[in-house]
Amino acid sequence: MLARADASCYKTAMDQTPTNGGRRASIERNTTETRIRVALNLDGTGVYDVKTGVGFLDHMLEQLSRHSLMDLTVLADGDLHIDYHHTTEDTGIAIGMAVAKALGDRKGIQRYGHSYIPMDETLTRVALDFSNRPYLIWKVTFTRDKIGDFDTELFREWFQAFAMAAGVTLHVENLYGENNHHIVESCYKALARALRAGVEIDPRKRDAVPSTKGTLGGSL
Repeated sequence: MLARADASCYKTAMDQTPTNGGRRASIERNTTETRIRVALNLDGTGVYDVKTGVGFLDHMLEQLSRHSLMDLTVLADGDLHIDYHHTTEDTGIAIGMAVAKALGDRKGIQRYGHSYIPMDETLTRVALDFSNRPYLIWKVTFTRDKIGDFDTELFREWFQAFAMAAGVTLHVENLYGENNHHIVESCYKALARALRAGVEIDPRKRDAVPSTKGTLGGSL
């Protein structure tokens, strides 16, 4: 049974999301397992308010916002008495849906992005394509089953959910590393930097869809 938070707290958080123009979207996604509220601005400055009830997931989503410069509000109410799976996966879905909604027909975007992120002994590479052909390649291996009380297998679930909902072809590869915290944090930071590059508007093609097909939008 979900702990039903006062709906007014969600409205307040959505109202506080920066409104300084830009490509913005809000998503509300409710199931019997989770209630997720997401608001974002792709053209923001990296302001975030993340409350999922899962501390380590909050930390990763804050990195995503800060390093993509995407303003991000995430409020989640999930069945954490069972485990973190549903909240983690559904948060990925909701953020992906919001990104896709904010991009609209995807006119003018660079479309492609990539990033290498070093974090001490760790190096991770992410490449993506806002093709509306969702796919995930995940080449990340952890040496432990948990980071704190968070199952490391759930990180793949989040990235898979995000890729499918955002309509993005996403390749994530940890080239090397030993510390599991560093490995996953570098994955989120590399995604953030690649996302920032992919959604950037190319002033030379502001009104053109970056595809010879003439379209990248539409329903997934």
